Amino acid sequence: MTAPHPSSGGDALAPSGTLRRSVQLLRAFRVEQTDPDRFYSLLALDSIREVRRWCELEGAAVLDVGGGPGYFADAFAAAGARYAGVDPDVGELTARGGVGTNMMRASGLALPVATGALDLVYSSNVLEHVPQPEVMADEMVRVARPGGTVVISWTPWLSPWGGHETAPWHYLGGRRAADRYARRTGHRPKNDFGRSLYACSVERMMRWLDGARADGRAEVVEVLPRYHPAWARWVVHVPGVREVVSWNAVIVVRKR
Repeated sequence: MTAPHPSSGGDALAPSGTLRRSVQLLRAFRVEQTDPDRFYSLLALDSIREVRRWCELEGAAVLDVGGGPGYFADAFAAAGARYAGVDPDVGELTARGGVGTNMMRASGLALPVATGALDLVYSSNVLEHVPQPEVMADEMVRVARPGGTVVISWTPWLSPWGGHETAPWHYLGGRRAADRYARRTGHRPKNDFGRSLYACSVERMMRWLDGARADGRAEVVEVLPRYHPAWARWVVHVPGVREVVSWNAVIVVRKR
């Protein structure tokens, strides 16, 4: 059972697949910048519960691509996994004061891990921050063992949060939105289009998925919108519509 999170009003995490869970997570987005402990701790707890639908975590060797300051490290460790994380950004690695245990500074585009070494390779909200998302996805499949699970979650560019802190102005162009943010605040956004934020569509990654399936590297386990209730998961399979209404897309594959 998931314990209540102290900064989420004392409420336990809402049941998986329910509308109440969706509302709880979307409300937490409002405090991502002002109360990251609340947002990321809640997101990590929810993510662990979802991952357990696809693989066993007790004793599993896990790599978190884009592990950041350690919220997911704590959650995976509490679930009994043998965790390691990589992140290229020193600021992210030290956001909670110091670098966490089993964290490495490395790029998701060239993972410093042996081929076929891991039971689970996981990434949350990183794919839109690399210029070559297919390369990162290939790397994640490479380091998974045969039969291992790969979970990739990201924010599609045309979703309402596609521009991150520059949203919704990203609909008028990513560079224009970033420049507008800089004029208003006096500094560049953390998620600066063309530097630390890129346009990654659901369609683009579905093409990658089709290729990985066709060449025998992976089999599809599930594709879904991360924050939607179970009855609304169909939206991720509708071209065009999914780019806007998915909010966050998830691809789950098993390495062959």
